Amino acid sequence: MQTIYMLSAVDVRRAETPGTSRVHTIAKLTIPPIKFANAGHNPGGGVIAVDFTLPRIEALEPKFMCKGLDTDVFGGLGTRDRWVFAGAYKDKRTGLDIPGRAIIEGAVTQWEPDESDPVDFQGCNHALTEVTHFELTLDGKELFYIDFWERQLRRDGVDMFEGVRGALGA
Repeated sequence: MQTIYMLSAVDVRRAETPGTSRVHTIAKLTIPPIKFANAGHNPGGGVIAVDFTLPRIEALEPKFMCKGLDTDVFGGLGTRDRWVFAGAYKDKRTGLDIPGRAIIEGAVTQWEPDESDPVDFQGCNHALTEVTHFELTLDGKELFYIDFWERQLRRDGVDMFEGVRGALGA
């Protein structure tokens, strides 16, 4: 039977800088969708066009939103850094708290404040681009791992790009 994991808390922080937890200001985070790239093929003599799946993913764009002005972000705005998007999930069958982590290397390249209203905390939205590393784990188990520089693409621990590297002789 499928386990139900219910998200109960989130945090975003710089992975290598202590004291950057946003646990008290984070309102929401968006782990980016994983979308495989496709190569379209529409044969002139065929009966159907096919988008063939490639062993590569499209550019990732993680996001997070904080309540109040997050001045720490400005210190590295436009510069690639290593981030932790953390989640605490409740296993609804066992009642255990399960850690979820996305380790992301990318640059915060967008800062967008919400409308200002003095009776409510102003929200500020942040988006990362130039993502070159992304790993997703749940309770320490690797679900997805991709690294541009290493040319690694793993799904559930299986290297999906190994054959391509071998075919290229790399």
